[in-house]
Amino acid sequence: MIVLLAQPAAFAPIRALARRAGLRCVPDSAEQPHRLALVGALSPAARDELATALEGRPDVAEVIRDPGSAPLASRHFRPEPSIVAVGPLSIGGGAPILAAGPCAVESRAQLMAVAQAAARAGAGLLRGGAFKPRTSPYAFQGLGPEGLRLLAEARQSTGLPVATEVLASEQVELVAEVADLLQIGARNMQNYALLAAAGAAGKPVLLKRGVGATLDEWLLAAEHLIATGASGVVLCERGLRHFDPQTRNILDLAGALAAKSLTHLPVIADPSHATGRRDLVIPMALAALAAGLDGVIVEVHPDPDRALSDGPQSLDLAGLADLAERAAAMGVTFATPSPRPRTATVDGWGR
Repeated sequence: MIVLLAQPAAFAPIRALARRAGLRCVPDSAEQPHRLALVGALSPAARDELATALEGRPDVAEVIRDPGSAPLASRHFRPEPSIVAVGPLSIGGGAPILAAGPCAVESRAQLMAVAQAAARAGAGLLRGGAFKPRTSPYAFQGLGPEGLRLLAEARQSTGLPVATEVLASEQVELVAEVADLLQIGARNMQNYALLAAAGAAGKPVLLKRGVGATLDEWLLAAEHLIATGASGVVLCERGLRHFDPQTRNILDLAGALAAKSLTHLPVIADPSHATGRRDLVIPMALAALAAGLDGVIVEVHPDPDRALSDGPQSLDLAGLADLAERAAAMGVTFATPSPRPRTATVDGWGR
């Protein structure tokens, strides 16, 4: 349930009441809490009794008994959009972001060429896979730790923060040493052990929607990350599996917009994986920006026809520049990294 306080001083006694009931009490602000999320396992009868007791207190303005299955991610808890700090980049609540980079880091030359092109295009985030989950065991699965080293070098060269995927709980510590934004891929959206480990790292997380996941399942996966300590979560719509072989997946822009109405978390789109076709990436990226999403993430390769991973859906360097130019013609100005002070957090979560 969500408790709206009549005065911030009510936080301490209500927290004590929640703890006696076996619930965790999460405030919306460290300094001046106005909303409290009381989360945990409680029987329906005990939950109703607690809600009734809270509604009778003069220091409580309102009790939202049913904020949905993912209360910490919901707009009941935070009506305004959250801003997720990824190194010096802010995602959400303002200008959209452009994230660009190779599907897989293949070599220093390849990564540096893409990273420099991304910086020239006005991207705010460099994406690149050091560890790659592949359907075939014979496909290129990334450079591993060497890929992480190259990503760190690219960040140093361009100033762009880095997003890269973590595949297993035991990789989190290693990947978190380099990544500014940990990525949980679609295959792992409901890998709860991995979600807990990634959240416990205390870093922001990019959470891709599973190919068959409902919005509630996606938001509940985000709730796992928030509840275990992630400093922020960015949701990524990357396409749903469907019946037509003409596109790899189908980009669910309606679902992404519906998600934005349900959650305060930023929502971005991945038109590369959603379409699987280079000729559709730019139009769908522009559609996502026009719809009002918080950014797009695209795959880029200096020579897509020679890419070891996802070449057919990767833009070349000229294509990335074209995307940036066409977005600018629409009036889009992408957010870019700029140092700013960080706000205090509670339980690893803040605004």
